[in-house]
Amino acid sequence: MKCNTTAAAVALAVLALSSVTASAQEAAPEHQVSYNAALTSDYRYRGLSQTSFDPALQGGADYVHGPTGWYVGTWLSTIKWTKDLGGDGNIEWDIYGGKRGQLGESVTYDVGGLYYLYPSNSLSPSANTFELYGRLGFGPAYVKYSRSTTNLFGTANSKGSGYLDVGADIDVGNGFLLNLHAGRQEVRHNSQYSYTDYKVGVTKDLGVATVSLAWIKANTNAYLNPEGKNLGKSGAILTVSKTF
Repeated sequence: MKCNTTAAAVALAVLALSSVTASAQEAAPEHQVSYNAALTSDYRYRGLSQTSFDPALQGGADYVHGPTGWYVGTWLSTIKWTKDLGGDGNIEWDIYGGKRGQLGESVTYDVGGLYYLYPSNSLSPSANTFELYGRLGFGPAYVKYSRSTTNLFGTANSKGSGYLDVGADIDVGNGFLLNLHAGRQEVRHNSQYSYTDYKVGVTKDLGVATVSLAWIKANTNAYLNPEGKNLGKSGAILTVSKTF
């Protein structure tokens, strides 16, 4: 794949243009802190169930420096897959940081790094993973590329794996957002684990909470739970979340 070259070009462009966009961001509050919590019927990540089709409890916190767009954050979710693979642990803990802003009136960027930590996972290779990412937004649409600098989620000899994510969140009226996504996970040196995933969903902010319903599928038979069920099989996922 040549996506790594694309990601590098995006990052260089962002650095070159960041000084141009700084003035547009000066009006933003200097320190922005937010928190989020969610309950989902099945935690799907890149199309694959992380909880063996059971519900998950999730939550996190974010800090943004408004004038510059620099940010850091953390997020946690209950999981089951590390135990299902013979390891231990039942938590995914994400730690991330980066920079986001405007490149034009309707073009946004976001570049950064994300560390997926699975405490006491006891897998070999470890499930812990670090990725660099770059994202460009065009109105409601976006394209994002993530590249691992470590083995990918415990897969041996998979450093340099990449995930290409394209999608859109379209306002269809009456407070509803149509959520569209397609992604391609390439697992380096382990092509049997590479796959494509899809999502079609709808989201509505009800004020007290945001409710999302999505159909998700990954076209792979390589990821199975201990009962032999395909973790990428199609399914309807209901999520209730709140940001405050």
